Amino acid sequence: MSALRHIELDTCYLVHLPEPDDFDAWRERARVLIQCDVPPDRIVWTAAGGAGDLFARGDSRLPAPAPNAPPVRASRRFVELARQAALHTDPERFALLYRLLWRLQADPRIMEDKADLDVRRIEERSKAVRRDSHKMHAFVRFRRVESDEEENGEHYVAWFEPEHHILRANAGFFVRRFAYMKWSILTPRGSLHWDGETLEEGPPAQRGDAPTGDPMEDLWRTYYASIFNPARLKVGAMLKEMPRKYWKNMPEAALIPELIAGAQKRELQMVAEGALETEDRPGTLKAVDKAIHQCRRCPIGCLDNRAVMGEGPKDAALMIVGEQPGDQEDLAGRPFVGPAGQLLDRYLEKAGVDRKDAYLTNAVKHFKFVQRGKRRLHQSPTAKEIDICRWWLESEREIVQPKLILATGASAARGILGKTVSISKTRGEPIPLEDNSELWVTAHPSYLLRLDGEAKEKQTRLFEADLAAVKERLAELAG
Repeated sequence: MSALRHIELDTCYLVHLPEPDDFDAWRERARVLIQCDVPPDRIVWTAAGGAGDLFARGDSRLPAPAPNAPPVRASRRFVELARQAALHTDPERFALLYRLLWRLQADPRIMEDKADLDVRRIEERSKAVRRDSHKMHAFVRFRRVESDEEENGEHYVAWFEPEHHILRANAGFFVRRFAYMKWSILTPRGSLHWDGETLEEGPPAQRGDAPTGDPMEDLWRTYYASIFNPARLKVGAMLKEMPRKYWKNMPEAALIPELIAGAQKRELQMVAEGALETEDRPGTLKAVDKAIHQCRRCPIGCLDNRAVMGEGPKDAALMIVGEQPGDQEDLAGRPFVGPAGQLLDRYLEKAGVDRKDAYLTNAVKHFKFVQRGKRRLHQSPTAKEIDICRWWLESEREIVQPKLILATGASAARGILGKTVSISKTRGEPIPLEDNSELWVTAHPSYLLRLDGEAKEKQTRLFEADLAAVKERLAELAG
C-alpha cells in the first residue's frame, strides 16, 4: 500500500468554500487533497451560493494526509495566476486550479507550456480579472452624500458593477488612495465601507442605493472638457479602454458624444489650415516667436504646453537644432536648458564652442508628452508633425542664415532635410544645403544620458569627435 492514505475509487468529495473569492481556503483544502492522492475527477468544488453535488461528502468528511505524505509542489507562476483566476466568475475555476495543481506534481514545468489548454485557461481568467481590477481603479467615481457634517463629516459613495469577484481584492487600493476620506463602494456583489480607520464589508447593493450626482460634478465636467485633446482622439481605442457600460457611473461621460463631434470638426479645420505654403514667411525672429505661440496646425500644439522659440544671435554662424523642447524647456520657455542641454553645454565648452555665439532651436516648437500622474513623459514627434513644423525652422534659417547647422538627432535632421537619415551613416561629414550652408549630424545629448558602460563611452567619444569637427569646420568657414 502507498504511504499515502488509501482513497476508495467510488468516493467523491464536496469541497465548499466560504466565499467565492477565498483563494486561501481553496489552497488549504487543495493541499490536503493532493497529499491524500485524491484525483480531480473525485472532487466537486463549490463556493458560497453554489449548489454542489447531493451525493458528495461535505468538508467534514475530508480525508487527512498521512504523516509521511510528501509536500505539495507549486511554481511561483502557478500561485500568482491561480490567485487571480480564483476571482473569476467561471463556476469551474476551482476545479481548473486543482487539476493544474494535480498535474504539477508529476510535471513541475507544465506552466511553461503555452499550448497546454489548462495553462491557457488559467492565463485567460487571470488576465480577465486583472482587466476588471484596472477598470475598477479607473472608473469608480465617488459622489458626496448629504450628512450632518459637524457630527459625521463628509461621506462619499460610489457605485460599480464588477464582472468578477474583485471587490475585496481591491479594497487595499482604495484604502491607500483615499485614506483620509470616508467612503463606501457599492456593488451587486457586496460593499465596502471605510470610516478613515476601519474597513468593513457589507451586503450586495442596488444601483438605487447610490447617489446620482453631487455639486462637485459640474467642476469635474469642466475640468474634463478642458483637458480633452481633440488631436489625440482615437474613438476606437477610447471605447476599448473605457467601454460604454461604465459611462453611466461617470459624470464626465455625458460630455463625450459632444466632445467627439467637436474633435472631428476640429480635425477637419486643422487639415484645412495645414497649407502653410500659402502664407508669407515671418520676416523677423520676433514674428516667428509670435506665430509659433499661436500655431495649432499639428496635434502637439493642442496640448497643455507653450511654444519654445530659438535663442541666440540673429546672425550666428552656427545653428544647433534639437528635436523638441523637453519638460524643463517648456517650463522655462528656452531651448536646451534641461539635463540634455546641460550636457550639450559641457561638451560644447570642451570642444571650444561658445554657446552664446550659436543660435539654438528645435525642429518641433512644442513639447509632446503624455501625462502620467503629475509627470509629463516625453513622446517623440511623428514624421508628419516634424514636417509641419519645418515651416518655422526654415523661417529661422532664412533669417539667421547660419553657415553651419548641427542637427542633434534624427528628428532634427529631418527638420532640415525633409527626410529621415541614419545618424551612423551621416555623422562626421558635411551635407551641402541649397542655401550654401552645411548640415552636420550627430546624436542628441539625451541619447547619451540613457546609456551606460561601454556603450556610453563609445557614443561619448563619437559625440566629442563630432563637436570637434564642427569647431574645426567653423574656423575654416570663418577664414
